[in-house]
Amino acid sequence: MAKKRILIVDDEARIRRFVHMNLDLEGYDVSEAENGLDALARVRDEFPDLVLLDVMMPDLDGFETLAHIREFSAVPVIMLTVKSDEEDRIRGLDLGADDYVTKPFSPRELSSRIRAVLRRVEPSPSQTAEPLVIDEDLAVDFPRREVIVRGERVRLRPTEYKLLVHLVENAGWIVPQETLLAKVWGPEYRDDSQLLRLYITYLRKKIEADSSKPRYILTERGVGYRFVGSGKKVSDGVS
Repeated sequence: MAKKRILIVDDEARIRRFVHMNLDLEGYDVSEAENGLDALARVRDEFPDLVLLDVMMPDLDGFETLAHIREFSAVPVIMLTVKSDEEDRIRGLDLGADDYVTKPFSPRELSSRIRAVLRRVEPSPSQTAEPLVIDEDLAVDFPRREVIVRGERVRLRPTEYKLLVHLVENAGWIVPQETLLAKVWGPEYRDDSQLLRLYITYLRKKIEADSSKPRYILTERGVGYRFVGSGKKVSDGVS
C-alpha cells in the first residue's frame, strides 16, 4: 500500500522538525509548509491525505488558511494550537476541521489522532449500498455521501456522513453516546460528548426542517441518540 502523505503547516521550524521526524518513524510520507500561502499551494499540488495545520501563524492564520482550503479541497485537517479555548475549537470545526490537538502534545497522542481521522475518511461498507428513502422529505444517497432533503442534494462531510450511517443503521434504537463516539471517531474519543453534540447539531441543520424541533435525530437525554424512520432501498437510484 502507498504511504499516506501528511502535510505539516507551522511557522516554527522546530515544531515542523519534531513532528516530521516522528511521522517519518511512523512510516508516513511527510512534507512541510511554513505559512498559509505555502500550505495552499502544496495542498493543490501534492494532494496530501491529511494536513496538520497550526492556528497561530502570521499573515494568514490557521483559520483563514482552512477556510481557503475548504474552497477547493475536502482533505482532512487537524488543527494545532497552544490554546484549549472551546470557542477556538468550535470555530475550527465549523470551518471544516476534522480534529483539534493542543500544544504541547506527545508524538503518541498526535499519531493516535492522525490514525483516527484517517479511519473516519475511509469508505464504509454502506457507501456501496443503494440509496435509502426515509420518507418524502429525506433520502440518503450512500454512494455519493449525500442526503436529499426536500428534493435538494446536500453534501456531507466525512464525519457527518459516518455519524449518519451509524444512526440510520440502528434506526429505531437508542445508540449510546459512548458507542457513537467510539464507532465514528475512535475509542480514544469515548468521553468527548461535546464533540458529538456539535456534530449532531451540524447534521440536524442539514436534514431537519427545523433543527430546534428535530424529527429524525432525537436526543434520549442522558443516554444517547435515536434515528426515527427506517426507509427503503431503491435499486434505480434517487433523483
